[in-house]
Amino acid sequence: QEQLVESGGGLVQPGGSLRLSCAASGFTFSRYDMSWYRQAPGKHRELVAVITPVASTDYTDSVKGRFTISRDNGKNTVSLQMNSLKFEDTAVYYCNAASYGSGTSYWGQGTQVTVSS
Repeated sequence: QEQLVESGGGLVQPGGSLRLSCAASGFTFSRYDMSWYRQAPGKHRELVAVITPVASTDYTDSVKGRFTISRDNGKNTVSLQMNSLKFEDTAVYYCNAASYGSGTSYWGQGTQVTVSS
């Protein structure tokens, strides 16, 4: 059974930091692109960051220089370090695994991040 479980969300003040983690199981983690998406109230889900099996990364412009995605293929985990958080980073953050070769994609249940003073 393929599964992604996120953790690490919470309430933080503007300028603060949070670290999200996603634990994967049930599939060959090292072969998948791993991504973090987010969805704010009333908005579409958007791609935040992606890391390939060889650790190439890309970020949406609004988080460049503030967020860092990383993966540990030995522990089947992907993390998102979020620094200098802003009000507009408030959203539910989702972990995604995608293999374009096999055409499979899995989603976690999401974790809430709220940036508020």
